[in-house]
Amino acid sequence: MNSFMNLPKLSSLGTDLDTSPDKFGPLRSSQDVVEDDVALRSRMDEDGYLYLPGYLNLNDVLETRREMTSRLASGGHLAPGSNPMDAFACNDSNLAFVPDLALHNTAMDRLLYSGKMMDLYSRLLDGVVRHYDFTWVRAVSPNKSTAPHCDIVYMGRGTDRLYTAWTPIGDIDLKMGGLIILENSHKYDPIKKVYGTKDVDSWCSNKLTEPPNGLGNGGNIGRGGWLSKNPYLLRERIGGRWLTADFQAGDLLTFGMYTVHASLDNRTDRIRLSTDSRYQLASDPIDERWIGENPIGHGPGAKRAIIC
Repeated sequence: MNSFMNLPKLSSLGTDLDTSPDKFGPLRSSQDVVEDDVALRSRMDEDGYLYLPGYLNLNDVLETRREMTSRLASGGHLAPGSNPMDAFACNDSNLAFVPDLALHNTAMDRLLYSGKMMDLYSRLLDGVVRHYDFTWVRAVSPNKSTAPHCDIVYMGRGTDRLYTAWTPIGDIDLKMGGLIILENSHKYDPIKKVYGTKDVDSWCSNKLTEPPNGLGNGGNIGRGGWLSKNPYLLRERIGGRWLTADFQAGDLLTFGMYTVHASLDNRTDRIRLSTDSRYQLASDPIDERWIGENPIGHGPGAKRAIIC
């Protein structure tokens, strides 16, 4: 955690963050409890996340990265003449969400949906688990980031005993801008009781004549489903610190549906690669948007009419 002694200028959504020690800090490692199922669950309840440095097989991560960067290079998204594994962005790079990189990607499937990953969630949930069939893939170009949100508004039609695995596909230091978690936000009741009850695919049938296109456009939640577009002011309002790490290939960060998270701006000339995958008990109800051979996701078939 020496990188937190002399922090560079950090921002999210173009807004500079206050990196003083009472407002910004390192994630707590849960390596000390990773083999103790009871302690692991207790730590998740306490922190709202588990940060597990070096938990995943490094070769699996690097093989996944090799497949992803090879596809990005073939698509013209990387700097000509550069080593694809370095993921240097081309001059006009404008990527963020690239789910097609998960299609027919056996290395990614092995990393996310077998072995140590599935074992972790089996122990965390104390039962037989299943994962969503859809994989969220991030290939984030320079100067881009993700706004603060909770995952429940995007996948809340099944159980809320659902966990996200954020997996860095390569090293992601503070300058490249990995995921940030708002400390103790999973305990902040106003989020659960208001924002956390909403659904980005709902639409107000008493105000609109037909379902809108896009996320949160016409329902009772803002466009995109974001909790805020100003990470600085959000932390001021809720309290706690923004927490992150100098992530390395093989690290895993997992959290629950009500934990507020975002990302730092990518201040490098490279594309930041990561995945989001989801896990729950197989016996619990599941959100129909994210299962099957071709999940409907947030498409037209996902829209639900409500009275606003």
